[in-house]
Amino acid sequence: MKLFKVMSILAAISICLTGCSSSSGSLSSNEITVSEGSESSSKQEETTIQVFIAASLKNAMEEIAAKYNEENPNVTIAFNSGSSGKLQTQIEEGAECDIFFSAGESQMEALVEGEFVEDEDVLNILKNNVVLIKPAGGETSVTSFETIPLAKNIALAGETVPVGQYSRVIFENLSITDDVMAMEVNECEDVTAVLSAVSEGSNEIGIVYKTDAMSVIDKIEIIAEASDEILTTPVIYPVSLVKNPEADEVQNNAASDFMEYLKGEDAKVIFENYGFTVK
Repeated sequence: MKLFKVMSILAAISICLTGCSSSSGSLSSNEITVSEGSESSSKQEETTIQVFIAASLKNAMEEIAAKYNEENPNVTIAFNSGSSGKLQTQIEEGAECDIFFSAGESQMEALVEGEFVEDEDVLNILKNNVVLIKPAGGETSVTSFETIPLAKNIALAGETVPVGQYSRVIFENLSITDDVMAMEVNECEDVTAVLSAVSEGSNEIGIVYKTDAMSVIDKIEIIAEASDEILTTPVIYPVSLVKNPEADEVQNNAASDFMEYLKGEDAKVIFENYGFTVK
């Protein structure tokens, strides 16, 4: 009888140990499965997209990219900023580019004609304006675009730069081209350079976009805004996907997704905060 009791107790202990071992093993297995599943779902394909932007878009686009990356950390947005004409040339010469955001329509039209961009991909999403500026507290006899020749010198973007092209249209429409070109002209590479020349006091006056002027309003004063009559054509900013033979599917998808984001509400708010009109 005693032997039977001892055998019964040993059998019970064995069953208990086996059950605990089985339970512990099951728990460990589940934990590994959950952990591996979590790691798999968190993996995202990383890629970099090349975005060429007009210099006047730099501040707004950097803020938009930061906002976009909050939900899309796997996409690196590499900006190349400068004059739209220079960026157009770089694309035509084979520079890798996924998105081009121009400050002028002629540069985009040239890329469409050259088959670097599909016409149906072009979106005119922003509008800007052209303004005449002087250094904050600076003295000048210039009170309007018509009186520009009264200044000793002027900072002016080059002819291939959209704001420089708009400026020259204004001169033609006001019949002051010869008078302006007879002045001391500081021909600048892009609108940022014009803004720097005036805000630092190197030039008496200059012509830039309104959005650029607003970004350093403590350093410059706006003398006048160009009216529709003297501009002839509105200041439109087109953006488009660019054919990139070096891009893979992941990169192309990321570029398309960022293009969609530029049309969304978050981007709109940021553009408007910088003084752009969203079309």
